[in-house]
Amino acid sequence: MVEIVPVPGYSHGSMSETTPPNTPPTEAGPTPSSEPKRRAPRAGKPGARGPQGQGPRAPRPVHPLLQRLWELHPRLFGARFRPLKLGIFEDLMARHPGAFQKEDLKQALGQHVRSTRYLEAVASGDLRHDLDGNAVEPVAPEHVQHAILEVFRRRQGRDAEAARTWARARLVQAIDASGLDRDAYLERVHTQDATALVLVDEAWAQLADQAARREALLRAYRASGQSLEAFAEMYGLDVALVRDALARETAGAASVSP
Repeated sequence: MVEIVPVPGYSHGSMSETTPPNTPPTEAGPTPSSEPKRRAPRAGKPGARGPQGQGPRAPRPVHPLLQRLWELHPRLFGARFRPLKLGIFEDLMARHPGAFQKEDLKQALGQHVRSTRYLEAVASGDLRHDLDGNAVEPVAPEHVQHAILEVFRRRQGRDAEAARTWARARLVQAIDASGLDRDAYLERVHTQDATALVLVDEAWAQLADQAARREALLRAYRASGQSLEAFAEMYGLDVALVRDALARETAGAASVSP
């Protein structure tokens, strides 16, 4: 494991950590491009030691093109990382002819998308964005799950229980957003990792509990004979919670209509 030296401006350290904006970057994941994918060397915790008796390894600098990308496209590579649209490599080459060597750009993007900050952006459910910062498409469920599980693994060393709670909540959000039933979702993400399967099972159990609570809430609402606002006030509920339950019921009914 090697330490990464910070580059002023660009930073891909985790946004979940209590560190200044321009802290040392960490690792990164597959380039969202139709070009062949190449793995960049993995980086580790600052101060990691080399082979026995050799002491800490020399710092490895962040790819210099990442600073240039931060300057050119701060809406993607700036203070808030956004998931990149598929084919962003080709878009960058076309937008800035002659500005990048292909191999250098592939390596820079590879390091960027394997960073913890980038993976956290994908795990959050954010949409993919183009070079102008416009949202263009959702991230595929399997890519969102990969990001969640990778961030979970990286956080485990600091606080395993907090990491598990975070991962479960993100998986609940991701599964819910996918709109897939259990079998379709598992077929889509296609994982055999034991830890991942346990977390996914926990997320599905939580979703089932939420569905049962919504069903009970709607039964109580209909039995009350009250308006939506009066019912919410009577039970001390946020009216948006009841509206969401009704909307989900309507959407579910529409999805099974012939």
